[in-house]
Amino acid sequence: MKGKIIKGIAGFYYVHDGHERLYACKAKGIFRKRGIKPLVGDNVEFTILDETEQEGNIDEILPRRNQLVRPASANVDQALVVFAVVEPAPNLNLLDRFLVMMEMQQIPVLVCFNKMDLDKEQHCLRYQEIYKNSGCQVHFSSTYSGQGIEEIRKRLQGKTTILAGPSGVGKSSLTNLLQPLAEMETGEISKKIQRGKHTTRHAELFYVEEDTYLMDTPGFSSLYLENLEAETLKYFFSEFSDYASGCRFGEDCVHVGEPSCGVKEAVREGKISQSRYDNYQLLYQELKGKRRY
Repeated sequence: MKGKIIKGIAGFYYVHDGHERLYACKAKGIFRKRGIKPLVGDNVEFTILDETEQEGNIDEILPRRNQLVRPASANVDQALVVFAVVEPAPNLNLLDRFLVMMEMQQIPVLVCFNKMDLDKEQHCLRYQEIYKNSGCQVHFSSTYSGQGIEEIRKRLQGKTTILAGPSGVGKSSLTNLLQPLAEMETGEISKKIQRGKHTTRHAELFYVEEDTYLMDTPGFSSLYLENLEAETLKYFFSEFSDYASGCRFGEDCVHVGEPSCGVKEAVREGKISQSRYDNYQLLYQELKGKRRY
C-alpha cells in the first residue's frame, strides 16, 4: 500500500491512503539506523497489520521532492499565507519575513488578504500595488460572502500547501471552506488522531480531495530569520533584481547606505514599493546586528 503521512503523535505516524482510510503506523527500526525520521508529507509504502483497527507498519519512505526545517515537513508544493485586509490590519513586516523564509526554501507563496467584505476604503488596492512585483501571487477573499474562495481552491488542487497566518484573520473559516470533504473523517478516525482536542502545535496535513492536502501550522505572531546573512537578504526581494544593475557598486551594493544605488532610485520613482523597501531595511539592520558566536 502507498499513502501519505499526515500527522505524527507519540511515535505513531498516521498514514492516509489517498481515499478515506487512515492508518496508525509504526516506523521500522531500520529508519533510525539510517538516521531517517519520517516527516509529515512523506509519501510512504506501508503494510496493513489490522484492517479493523486500522493499524500498520511503514516499510519505506519514498524519495522526497523537498524537505523543510520549519515546519518540519516534506514534499511541500506551495504556501498559502492568510492576513486580513482590515480588522486587524495586516502586519506587512511579518508578511515580508514569511515571504523571505519561504523564498529561502524555494517554496512559492500565495498571499490571501481575507475579510474583503469589511474593506470599505479599498485597502486591497494598496496591498495589490505593494506586492505585485514581489514574486508571490496575491488573492483577496471573503469567507462571509464567498468572494475569491473558488479561485483559491483552484490554486490548491493537486498540491500540498502549507497554510499559515496570524490569529484573528479568518484562517479557520477559510480552511473550512477550502476543505469540502473535511467531514469525511469518521468519529472513530477523529478519535484516533485526537482531533477533538486539537490545538496546532506541529505540522499536520488535512486531506481536501485527490492529491490535494492542506498543512495546518501553528499560528505565528513573529518570525525570526535564521541561517541568513545580511548581505544576502537582497536576493530574497525579487523586485530588486530589475534595478540592481544601476548600482555603482554592482554586486557589492546592499541597497542601504551606498550612493548611486539603482534600487533606491527605483524606490524614489515609485517602481519599488516603499513599504517593501522599508521592511527590507529593518530586516537588514536586524540581521546585521545579530551577535556572532
